[in-house]
Amino acid sequence: MSAGELIADFLAELAPALVAPEALETARRTMLDTLAVAIAARHEPASLISLEYANGHIAPSMARVWSNGGLLPLELAAFINGVMGHVLDYDDVTSPMRGHPSVALWPALLAVGEARGVTLANLLTAYVAGFEVICRISHAVAADHYARGWHSTSTIGVIGAAAALAHMARLSREQCIGALGLAIAQSSGTRQNFGGMAKSFQAGHVGSAAVRALLLAERGFTAPAGTLDAFSTLYSDGRPLGEHFETLGTQPLEIQASGIEVKKYPMCYAAHRAIDGIIDLRTSNSDVELGAVQQITVTGSHGAFAPLIYDAPQSGLEAKFSLPYGIATALADGNVGFCSFNDAAVRRPEIQSFLPLVRKQEAEGGLFPRWVELDIHLRDGRRLHRRIDDLRGSAKLPLSDMELLDKARDCLTFGGAPPGSEQRLCHILRASLDQPGAALLDQCLPHVS
Repeated sequence: MSAGELIADFLAELAPALVAPEALETARRTMLDTLAVAIAARHEPASLISLEYANGHIAPSMARVWSNGGLLPLELAAFINGVMGHVLDYDDVTSPMRGHPSVALWPALLAVGEARGVTLANLLTAYVAGFEVICRISHAVAADHYARGWHSTSTIGVIGAAAALAHMARLSREQCIGALGLAIAQSSGTRQNFGGMAKSFQAGHVGSAAVRALLLAERGFTAPAGTLDAFSTLYSDGRPLGEHFETLGTQPLEIQASGIEVKKYPMCYAAHRAIDGIIDLRTSNSDVELGAVQQITVTGSHGAFAPLIYDAPQSGLEAKFSLPYGIATALADGNVGFCSFNDAAVRRPEIQSFLPLVRKQEAEGGLFPRWVELDIHLRDGRRLHRRIDDLRGSAKLPLSDMELLDKARDCLTFGGAPPGSEQRLCHILRASLDQPGAALLDQCLPHVS
């Protein structure tokens, strides 16, 4: 049994009658002590700031939920939008982070920006600032950090989101340091949650945590200036971060230098090169199909397959982190789309029997530049080989506006948005930079009941 199962059993079985009276009396004493100490701190600056912050939620600033336009307090709106933005694993990535920058940044930025009437120009600039911080931290720590099992979308993303909000809110230097420290205090998330709902919770947590850090820092809640340096020691191999920030803001900025990679398939990005190669081979060889394959070996750059932790997935969420399943569904269906990730599709007998035929291996060397090679043995004796370096949708081969809108159309259709909703979403590409973000959301979000 896993530790989680053992804990669950313990929790289910423990009752007051099983606890010694002396233990209950000790717990009672801790309640008294904790309440007394808290009451003693009622006039401390941190207590007063926290109370002021909490009281602001009684009549809070509100932001909308992207899916239906409902209004919620900022932290909750950012949380829900972050969960929705990540649960399909279709949101963009950037390679240095080994994670998803936009779902870390936009839920928090749009929640606060909408409530405060921030213009599109300032929203976009704040995004660029947050992206810069994310990539600079990532260049320093992400490879080791990710290898240790951290979910960098959440752990590094929350720092970038706090930096973006600090820029947008024009925080003072001391307030900015406070916001970053409070973000690091909430930095969490494990790759072990991949394949479950908890992964999208971790992404949603980024937005709510960043908003919380901003609102507290604005009120004077402080943090030591060295907290970010300690992040490397605690979460990675301890390499100093300073050198990665000495040239912060110099051109080209990270959004151009590292770039954004837009996903073409709603599953973990680590499988996309292999899927691209399979679909290309299937297109050029009409007889390459599921039943024709005897074995496939997928070789990739070192560490490339780290998040692909399910070789025999049984659910749609697990399948999003399965290289064998991505290849199997591409061969069987000719594409990898939304319908590929319902549980019934994953459990198809022909798919399940094929999964053991896929073998993955990593080459020596570093992660970058990333590449994948496919070595396919067919049952008729033929052998096919393909190497994939540049990925469609990556910064080197970006999707056109039309291709991006085609993806948006598919997403809106899958989500049940009314026909024509993608035309509303087009406003994002042509709106005036002087337009308030709230007005832009009015124009571009689909009206969904």
